[in-house]
Amino acid sequence: MSAAPSSLRAFLVAGAGIMVYTVMDALMKQLSIDSGAYNAVLWRSVVGAALCGVWFVARGRRWPAWGVLKLHIGRGVAAGSSVVLFFWGLARVPMAQGVALTFLAPLIALYLAALFLGETIRRAAILGSLVASLGVLVIAAGEVQADASTQAVLGSLACVAASVLYAASLIFLRRQAQVADPLEVALFSSLVIGVMLLPAAPWLGAMPAPSQYGALLGAVLLNVASVMALAWAYARAEAQVLAPVEYSAFVWAAITGWIVFGETVSPYTVVGALLIVAGCIVAVRRRVPAVQSEAGA
Repeated sequence: MSAAPSSLRAFLVAGAGIMVYTVMDALMKQLSIDSGAYNAVLWRSVVGAALCGVWFVARGRRWPAWGVLKLHIGRGVAAGSSVVLFFWGLARVPMAQGVALTFLAPLIALYLAALFLGETIRRAAILGSLVASLGVLVIAAGEVQADASTQAVLGSLACVAASVLYAASLIFLRRQAQVADPLEVALFSSLVIGVMLLPAAPWLGAMPAPSQYGALLGAVLLNVASVMALAWAYARAEAQVLAPVEYSAFVWAAITGWIVFGETVSPYTVVGALLIVAGCIVAVRRRVPAVQSEAGA
């Protein structure tokens, strides 16, 4: 089978994964508002690890080799820190704004790849960074214009910090998806995050209320589905092919935020998001053949 159809399928599956993840964001935002980001992420991870663990064992899967396990741990720590910060921030800012700020991740990933993988930072990456930084400033200007509260400003800063850690998780994801199937990726994503958060449970943890069970289970199932979809896609296409689909999250976040929370999207957020997306496109653009996928299954 040719690489082009494989790339298209991977792109569409990744797009579906992003849409599902954004719906999960709405559930997690409500849980974070009600119980705090720590408890929302903790219980999502614990329940997710339990469900995936049962499935993993039922399929007769084996514990991964140490080399693969290190990838799971690395991505889990980066992703776990990222999601706690992100949902803490998302509880304080509109969904579209929080998601727009995470679009910095692909740019940051370029610099992390240079730092840890020895890749060269091209002029396009520097130019893209400047354009994207302007987008962040536009969103910040919108908060100043709206006389945003201290909590809203802190929420935005938390989303920016989350994008840095999310970028680190992207460095692991491509390699992780090539050596582990989607179920294994989903299991260890939840397992590592849960193990990382559990030590603080005696001081920060609280049992979810019965009224939250439905939202929690929904968040778990949507998260597992999204992680598996993205792992499947990243195993079949290069990151640069899939990067643009990440930006569809802004549309889904705006729609979901409006339907669930009655949020409106300010012109500052729209312009800022467009600048950030433009910066990312400029930064990752390369003179390469049209077909980028290296897998054809």
